Amino acid sequence: MNDNSSTNKSQPEQVFFLSEVLGSRIFLADKKIGKLTDLVIKENGVLPIVTHLFISRPFGETSLIPWEKVTQINPRRIEIMIDRLEDCEKEPGEEAILLKDHILDKKVLDTGEREVEVVYDIKLVLRNNKLYVSDVDLSRYGLLRRLKLKGLADFIYRLAEDIQEQTISWTYIQPLPSNIGRFKGDVKLNILREKLSDMHPADLADVLEQLDHEQRVALFDGLEQEQASDTLEEIDPNVQRDLVSSLSKEKVAGLVDDMTPGQAADVLSVLPTSDAEDILEMLSPENARKVRAIIEHQEENILNFTTHEFLTFSADKTAEQVLDEYRFAARGKDQVMYLYVVDTEGKLLGIADIKEVLQADETTLLKDIMTEDVISLDSDSTLREAFRMFTRYGFRALPVTNEDGIIVGVVPYRDIIGLKHTFVE
Repeated sequence: MNDNSSTNKSQPEQVFFLSEVLGSRIFLADKKIGKLTDLVIKENGVLPIVTHLFISRPFGETSLIPWEKVTQINPRRIEIMIDRLEDCEKEPGEEAILLKDHILDKKVLDTGEREVEVVYDIKLVLRNNKLYVSDVDLSRYGLLRRLKLKGLADFIYRLAEDIQEQTISWTYIQPLPSNIGRFKGDVKLNILREKLSDMHPADLADVLEQLDHEQRVALFDGLEQEQASDTLEEIDPNVQRDLVSSLSKEKVAGLVDDMTPGQAADVLSVLPTSDAEDILEMLSPENARKVRAIIEHQEENILNFTTHEFLTFSADKTAEQVLDEYRFAARGKDQVMYLYVVDTEGKLLGIADIKEVLQADETTLLKDIMTEDVISLDSDSTLREAFRMFTRYGFRALPVTNEDGIIVGVVPYRDIIGLKHTFVE
């Protein structure tokens, strides 16, 4: 193996596209023996794995090279090490799946058997000396790349946001037939309508978040209302906003009517105020009243929920000094697990967990223990923002700082996390 090669199988994860490696020259002991015609794959667990290289040779001969014989691969040159090339002079069998022959240029169908896009390219990942198929590329960008117009694609991509890489993970592609032959059918998403009802809403939300906008809407439209309502609750707020904005207000109203008031408020809070108000008008008066009360409560200023009973220490205290003072300083405090490190003016410099102080050497300074990259709330943050911050990071408390960085309070987790669905009884 040539150690100066820019790409080889012993390196960490690398990404190729099928269009980049098709036609690559194949070398055996520095002698060119042919070109790469196709890649043979085997569906092996989550992602298919490349098992053989199908190469064309002079005078119409072909060879099937096991992947294990590949020593180097890059978009221009593939090197192999094999004792007898004659032993590989054969073609793939009927059961073999070839990426170019069977997958490239096939249509991808959505859950309703409607055409979505065409597979213009296929993404490959080289990981731990094995080559996997990770995604199919449906984008016009992928088409231009395949036509060797990547420079033009990059130029257009900078000008038009709608021309961009659009890939679907292979995990959402149906398993292909075992005796595939010369496959003439269409590639289908591995999410069939009859299977949707068996999926947990959280799992279905994960699938929706992976799809592009059109596929997401098509899949969501196929759900029964109860399952759609449960799934909508589980979706990331950014994706939730994108999805809800594409649905009719009547459909959204039907979905939120099946939710608890707290859950409905979470969904409507990601929408523009005018849209949320239109949907609220479609709910029953009692439901609308409860949801409005929760939304208004979610916008309440976080300072109304802070405690001033927390621990502060200077950065130059040693671990021994902190522990000596901690026993008395912690009395009567609401938040005692985090130590807030401040300067003489009260500006928040960092945070240390008491467990880290206990484990530190006695002479270690607090400034050497503390975390300087502090996650905090602003003094004008809302209750809803605090809840989302707790949900995202899982902290036991969050500090609140003013515009000068001075700590003005601490919000305990226990005081916020239980409020989501209990603002209105």
